[in-house]
Amino acid sequence: LQVVRDQISHCTVKLRQTTGLMEYCLEVIKENDPSGFLQISDALIRRVHLTEDQWGKGTLTPRMTTDFDLNLDNAPLLQSIHQLDFVQMKVSSPVPAPPILQLEECCTHNNSATLSWKQPPLSTVQVEGYILELDDGNGGQFREVYVGKETMCTVDGLHFNSTYSARVKAFNKSGVSPYSKTLVLQTSEDTQSEEQTLPFPVPLERSQLRRMSPFSSTLNLQPSFPGRSYFELRSSAHQLSLHSSLQSLNSAGELSASGIFLLLFAWFSFDPASAHADIIFSNDNLTVTCNSYDDRVVLGKTGFSKGLHYWELSIDRYDNHPDPAFGVAHIDVLKDAMLGKDDKAWAMYVDNNRSWFMHNNSHTNRTEGGITKGATVGVLLDLTRRTLTFSINEDQQGPVAFENLEGLFFPAVSLNRNVQVTLHTGLPVPEFYASRSAMP
Repeated sequence: LQVVRDQISHCTVKLRQTTGLMEYCLEVIKENDPSGFLQISDALIRRVHLTEDQWGKGTLTPRMTTDFDLNLDNAPLLQSIHQLDFVQMKVSSPVPAPPILQLEECCTHNNSATLSWKQPPLSTVQVEGYILELDDGNGGQFREVYVGKETMCTVDGLHFNSTYSARVKAFNKSGVSPYSKTLVLQTSEDTQSEEQTLPFPVPLERSQLRRMSPFSSTLNLQPSFPGRSYFELRSSAHQLSLHSSLQSLNSAGELSASGIFLLLFAWFSFDPASAHADIIFSNDNLTVTCNSYDDRVVLGKTGFSKGLHYWELSIDRYDNHPDPAFGVAHIDVLKDAMLGKDDKAWAMYVDNNRSWFMHNNSHTNRTEGGITKGATVGVLLDLTRRTLTFSINEDQQGPVAFENLEGLFFPAVSLNRNVQVTLHTGLPVPEFYASRSAMP
């Protein structure tokens, strides 16, 4: 049954890809400009022939027969059962008692939370380490954010103006303790800028450092939880790491007497862990291309559920007029099809002449204006207004592409071997959108 289910899923994807190609062909046939049709006809014919060749390569051949030849020999299993010998093992030590959260040392600052805990005063059980867990700020599931021997941890990169629940448990060789009582923490309301006071002088030569803040107003909650790099352990409440201060300098690098003025723009790269195997990474995972003629999907490392976020993708290479797609997607989006073919992605796909918006394999808002080598595609995700907007070379492409967005969205791109793009993040909101937002 599992083999048959897998084949059904494979055939469904093939059917969806073929249907999408047919719809695209019909759209191309409607082209009124003969020269425009001739420019893409050769590439389109090759795609049709390639799809036709691949369709007949065993896709519809059943992988299982209806005949089953079963011969169960249970003699070795019965012999092993009769030879079982039960031995009662003496436990070396009991499991630890639940840790106690020290409320007087737990606090929040901006979008960071510091948690401190200790073992019960009368506990004599040896503890090997602790596991700190936080929810997603929306009452969702708890996730591990720290595992180790320390009894204090600061978690950075949380949502602003959000309420988080935290709990901790201890473990040793015998097992894991029950959870501590749950502590509720509230982060700061300001999502645009904060004044951070540093308890130490910052040398002037650091003022020239380029701002590369990885601490966005969101917490990366992928299933594999690679956002551990956002979490920083501090062994003392009076030790403030240089990491956030050095990597969060403003663009002008100006220092005040009390600290540093921070502009919190999200910084992230592409994620090799969740990408299709055909995606090729370079430039510290900021540049991607593909070794396949078929479209393949790659996601960003950071997921967004709140706030206003803008990033750009520069077109480093563009051959044979392909149609890459740019947008956002859920973590479980299809990785072997054009972005927007399923209901897990919202995208704009574009060729050298025009673009379309696509979600759940539905094409809308054909807009003149395409891309070439050196072009820049901008993606603006406004989760306050729940909208997604696209631009090409700093000009908005079409109307607002999608509305009523809700959930956890990852930046996403689909492309083939004819395209190479580079990701640029940590950018301010473009002027065309800022001016439109200021209108009554």
